[in-house]
Amino acid sequence: MQKSDTLFASPLSSVADFRFDETVAEVFPDMIQRSVPGYQSIINTIGELAAAKVQPNTTVYDLGCSLGAASLAVARATQDIPCNIIGIDNSEAMTNRCKRIIQSFSLPTPIEVNCQSAQDTEIDNASMVIMNFTLQFIPPADRENLLLKIFNGLVPGGILVLSEKIRHPSVAGNELLVDLHHQFKRQNGYSELEVSQKRAALENVMLTDTFAEHEARLKAVGFSDVVMWFKCYNFTSMVAIKHAQETAGE
Repeated sequence: MQKSDTLFASPLSSVADFRFDETVAEVFPDMIQRSVPGYQSIINTIGELAAAKVQPNTTVYDLGCSLGAASLAVARATQDIPCNIIGIDNSEAMTNRCKRIIQSFSLPTPIEVNCQSAQDTEIDNASMVIMNFTLQFIPPADRENLLLKIFNGLVPGGILVLSEKIRHPSVAGNELLVDLHHQFKRQNGYSELEVSQKRAALENVMLTDTFAEHEARLKAVGFSDVVMWFKCYNFTSMVAIKHAQETAGE
């Protein structure tokens, strides 16, 4: 039975930085559905993208796989495409629970789950890389090098699916989107206290970029085509495509 997220329901004397520990892993499915607008639509579309773009005898990397929702969507969508699926997360609590969840399914394509950072993961012969709300937790100084490694590890025609919470470039516009998102969370049963304490916990660990910054960085490492396919409030998902003729840094 899915456990409800009540991690920030009681007043805290001091709010520690957010960590993907065992307490978060235990309530993560409820937390993500109630906190991220369109999350299930994003997961479903990752499966559709996998069916269209995963190439035979290549690898799919799910960087920041958490409990494996995106990896499972890919596995179900690629039943007739021989490929490898590798889930990566630097939280041992997440990967341990992810492995148990995956083992409960009978999958045509097995999923390998490893506990390590995205920065330490080698990307090779990939036709699809997924970063579903992961890059925002990577130190800003590491982001471009990580994306360059992903670009270099993709085969021609490969794609990067990048979902992120973004920052609007104007203060007023950003405040509007933040207010709408907080109202979304209230409508999903979170109290004012929970919204406030969760925001404080994330303040130092989730450092967001604007869409323009994401697009510029992706193009700087070599992707010429960046398609925003989803946006709701300050949440977006985009697909960066490595065309056949592209090389790093073009």
